Amino acid sequence: MPEYDLLVKDGNVVFPNLGVRKTDIGIKGRRIGAVADTIAPESARQVIDAGGKFVFPGAIDSHFHVGIYRPFKNDAQSESTSAASGGVTTILSYFRPGKNYLNKIGPYKEIFPELLDLSKGSYLTDYGYHLTMTTLEHVDEIEWLVREGGVSTFKYYMFYKLLNLAGSSPDGMNYLMIDTPVDLGFLYKYMKEIRRVSDIFREHGKISLSIHCENPEIIRATSEEVRERPSDNPLKDYSTARPPWQEELAINEVGVMAGYTGCPVNLLHLSSQRAVDAGKDVSLRYRHVDFLLEGTLHHLGLSTEMGLDRLAKVNPPIRDREDVEYLWQSVLDGTIQTIVSDHACITEDIKKGDLWTSLPGFGGTSLMFPILITEGYHKRGLPLQRIAELTSANPAIHHSLFPKKGAIMVGSDADLAIVDINQEKEVTLDNLFTAQDFSPEEGMKLKGWAETTILKGKVIFHKGEILGKPGDGEFVKRPVKLHYAV
Repeated sequence: MPEYDLLVKDGNVVFPNLGVRKTDIGIKGRRIGAVADTIAPESARQVIDAGGKFVFPGAIDSHFHVGIYRPFKNDAQSESTSAASGGVTTILSYFRPGKNYLNKIGPYKEIFPELLDLSKGSYLTDYGYHLTMTTLEHVDEIEWLVREGGVSTFKYYMFYKLLNLAGSSPDGMNYLMIDTPVDLGFLYKYMKEIRRVSDIFREHGKISLSIHCENPEIIRATSEEVRERPSDNPLKDYSTARPPWQEELAINEVGVMAGYTGCPVNLLHLSSQRAVDAGKDVSLRYRHVDFLLEGTLHHLGLSTEMGLDRLAKVNPPIRDREDVEYLWQSVLDGTIQTIVSDHACITEDIKKGDLWTSLPGFGGTSLMFPILITEGYHKRGLPLQRIAELTSANPAIHHSLFPKKGAIMVGSDADLAIVDINQEKEVTLDNLFTAQDFSPEEGMKLKGWAETTILKGKVIFHKGEILGKPGDGEFVKRPVKLHYAV
């Protein structure tokens, strides 16, 4: 009887933090059973020839939005398919009560089981959730959500401070469906509880608070100025309306509060030099605090000089080329520790309106490797093992998935992406496998496409064909060291 169920043969295996080596990988069931210089083909039931290709640990897209603009189950299926086609094997999606998503408010002990029920049988990839607390009652549920729910990361949106006030949201509605403020006083209590719970579970993994750092009071004033004197470059206008310095201000506010409370903080989707420098500054100022600095594919791959229209509107905005280059330097020097897509599937019809009323966000999860390999490896010399760290090992460590995920080693889940780093293709909707009917990157020529994606030992994507099905993906409880024998 063969020893292995699947053998990945003759690939250039990209080991995070170590480098690249020609190595065979033997898979037993759902896990990696052997990593060796050579494994005999006859020892496996199925063999994949990875000769000339590069084998990465499956990417973990740790900033995703499922169900924000479309029916939840439909979105989970179509967009996890898009992720799988790009070598992503695990999605960590943000969720919050209120408008969109489930369109309801209530305790998480009621809402979270409903979310998990909707999720079951919907994903092609493995998945987990980051949850937004919008009331003090939610904050009181954090310890339960870690211990019983398997959630280790939570979220706060700074620009929601004003959204629950009448007339302050774009549609004049109460976006969060609550009647109490989520101001900095709320954030202070939120941070204190995250710190308390983090101390309880410290031996099992990191419990942290992800924060979208933008200042709504400043944005309200600067947006008024730009709308009075618009230019012929809508994305430049939008960047000016939400200027980098307000991002810098928000990060400093968060830094001071994290320094006082000791709350571990993930600084999300840093879009500018000012934002990155602020993140570096608070990390140095408050060395006792665990800060994670996150970058996104669209802030690395797009700029205001590219002639893009409102379809590329996103928060924080696309920035100028100078900011893009600074972000790349911050990736190269290790300041930015994870790269994500911030994927939010939306259609042109849903994104209707002008620059100011059009809804923000778009998808891009399937471009994880093409953008990092084209713009990072080929153009700027970003080592391949650093790409493995940015897309898999670091997200696994910071989001409490390691060592179940994020590693190519015996005992870890057999999640792999086999990538042809020299294959060049033009970005089309057909090769993104998404329900979105546009892409800001459409027409770009990129190198480094995933040829094969393996989830827990099963091939779910191969040479342009989706082989996985909804239900192949499973909910992964975090911290994994609390909920699994690893």
